[in-house]
Amino acid sequence: MKQSRLHQGLRATFLGLLANVILAAGKLVAGVAGHSQALVADGVESVADVLSSLIVWRGLVVAAAPADKDHPYGHGKAEPLAAAIVSTVVIAAAVWIATQAVRDILRPAQTPAAYTLWVLLFVCVVKESLFRYALRKSRTVQSVAVHSDAWHHRADAITSLCAAIGISVALVGGPDYKSADDWAALAAAGIIAFNGLRVLRPAMSDLMDTANLTLSDRIKVIAESVAGVARVEKCLVRKMGFQFFADMHIEVDPQMTVQRAHQIAHDVKDRIRDQEPDVADVLIHIEPTGGDGVGD
Repeated sequence: MKQSRLHQGLRATFLGLLANVILAAGKLVAGVAGHSQALVADGVESVADVLSSLIVWRGLVVAAAPADKDHPYGHGKAEPLAAAIVSTVVIAAAVWIATQAVRDILRPAQTPAAYTLWVLLFVCVVKESLFRYALRKSRTVQSVAVHSDAWHHRADAITSLCAAIGISVALVGGPDYKSADDWAALAAAGIIAFNGLRVLRPAMSDLMDTANLTLSDRIKVIAESVAGVARVEKCLVRKMGFQFFADMHIEVDPQMTVQRAHQIAHDVKDRIRDQEPDVADVLIHIEPTGGDGVGD
């Protein structure tokens, strides 16, 4: 299951990487030749996409590596860390685009060539398709890194659409409206920055071990269905890469033997992992029914 998810995540990342390399080259060449600052800015954003895809790819590979002596809980944190880096790259690209747009608004250059509009419309279709594909995969593999990469595609599609609108206004309005291309780039920068911040939040949540209350509630129900478990006193769940780890306290009859309590703990762990395959491990602390919580 874990390898299947890794392969699906990598497939989405590689497809996006290939598309970004081709689109970045095409947009930069067309933007410079066609005198469109919005298209050049869009090309730079695609270069950032290439860097982001490489970061996501490496993050997924490292996150899937097994636990070792130095990392006994595995390398899962590499995945949200990659997502956080990608989000930062997106925000940095937005700042650069905004800076260039403001500079060009203050000293407008030539009106962009008409063919740059068709280039951008083609880019919009490709990037929106990549966004939908990567978003589906991110939900399947439950990866914030792939999710951030998907929204990077959407940000690029929005940037291209804004640039296309700006170029259209510049072409239709004539010389007096040639700065519309730059205003479009500035608007796109704001949207890109917003998407970068939007994706950064879930990545930081994973890095900070934010509680997964929905999964925690499901695990409690499973544990309390095991014979011998009187009550689940506590259940904490955290995410590491593609997997979850649970820490729980269960109450049992204080008169039962240690061997029987030990067996119940194993039964609870086995049932949870059987019914919730995403849970990699469960650490169980046994407490007597009606105890005072010593050991919390």
